[in-house]
Amino acid sequence: MTLRITIPDTPTQVHEQAILDVLVQHNQKMAGPSGYRPVAVLLTDESGATVGGLYGKITYDWLFVELLAVPSDQRSQGHGTDLMDKAEHIARASGCIGVWLDTYEFQALGFYRKRGFEVFGTINDHPIGQRRFFLRKQLIQDA
Repeated sequence: MTLRITIPDTPTQVHEQAILDVLVQHNQKMAGPSGYRPVAVLLTDESGATVGGLYGKITYDWLFVELLAVPSDQRSQGHGTDLMDKAEHIARASGCIGVWLDTYEFQALGFYRKRGFEVFGTINDHPIGQRRFFLRKQLIQDA
């Protein structure tokens, strides 16, 4: 088989899925099934419309929180805490070892630290003049 590199002008979900399929096949061969499971904890308004929430995934016994958003006018009212509490409950009930996530310097670093998360990595100048932090919270010690 001869391979070549191509760069699509507009990458699609089909491209993403093709790459993901190759990666998942390799990961399963090396580490077994990941136990992939999407997780969503939603904030909804009176009409039932989703106005924020938490979205992530469980893979290889960790919950990765990919997105956490609370509407600007609803911040500092406990919604973020409630979302994280529910997500950690789901993680524990699923037998997860821990929770990990990333946040920008201008987002919620202090919030996560108050919840027991520790920084395990930092990227400087992402965006320029700011930092991006990677955090984890161990739920099960010495797993």
